[in-house]
Amino acid sequence: MSSSLAAIPSAGEEAGSGASGLLVGMEQIGKIYPNGTVAVQNVNLRVGEGEFLCFVGPSGCGKSTIFNMIAGLTGHTSGRLSVLGTTPKEARKMNEIAFVFQEHTLLPWSKLIDNVTMPLTLRGVPKKERIREGERVLELVGLKDYLKVLPRQLSGGMKMRVSIARALISRPKLLLMDEPFGALDEITRQSLQDELLNIWRQDRKMTVLFITHNVFEAAFLSTRVVVMTPRPGKIADILEIPTPFPRSDDYRSSPEFGRHVHAVSETLKH
Repeated sequence: MSSSLAAIPSAGEEAGSGASGLLVGMEQIGKIYPNGTVAVQNVNLRVGEGEFLCFVGPSGCGKSTIFNMIAGLTGHTSGRLSVLGTTPKEARKMNEIAFVFQEHTLLPWSKLIDNVTMPLTLRGVPKKERIREGERVLELVGLKDYLKVLPRQLSGGMKMRVSIARALISRPKLLLMDEPFGALDEITRQSLQDELLNIWRQDRKMTVLFITHNVFEAAFLSTRVVVMTPRPGKIADILEIPTPFPRSDDYRSSPEFGRHVHAVSETLKH
């Protein structure tokens, strides 16, 4: 698939497996930092409701910059960007965007239930409702029996589950994930990939944008893979991954999976 806007479904059209409606629209987006660094250039992308997009590319190609612009954490210097039908900064105020980083960023002195419910606490949600929602999302990530545990008592994979639970507690329409599994061992990584897809499939109105350097991860998770060029970051291509969900270990060992991995790898070379 070409990376031009004309080749990407517009609002109301089919935009991927189970997708409809436009959540993120980027037209000729560019970002130049004050020191003169051109981070991204002429980025065109439309993301529909219910998609799962993985972004791959060399370090420094602007993947995180794009996510920060979508989240309203930094501005763009050229082009047009819409998120949830408005500007990124206005979209942030709607509490429908959540961000999961590579580091878990948990408060070490707070129990899991308090870490997870922090977004609701900051919004002044009553305690009874906070606890109910906290228990709901901790059960989603398989930690319902760890409500009163401190982060230091958890493994790296369990801490990442808590971070995902905290992001899910606001029931976001858009979930941004910046290399969340990058520091984990392969067994834990695959387990969390399975869990994340199960959570996403339960709520197909939630759209996930996911940064990874792992082409196997991208081919397993995605409805589409956005492949970026070295700096200044541009979209080299957008590859469809049409394999239906659910995807299992059988898919990971299938010739079809191998073909998708090969396609992503080859695109990264050019």
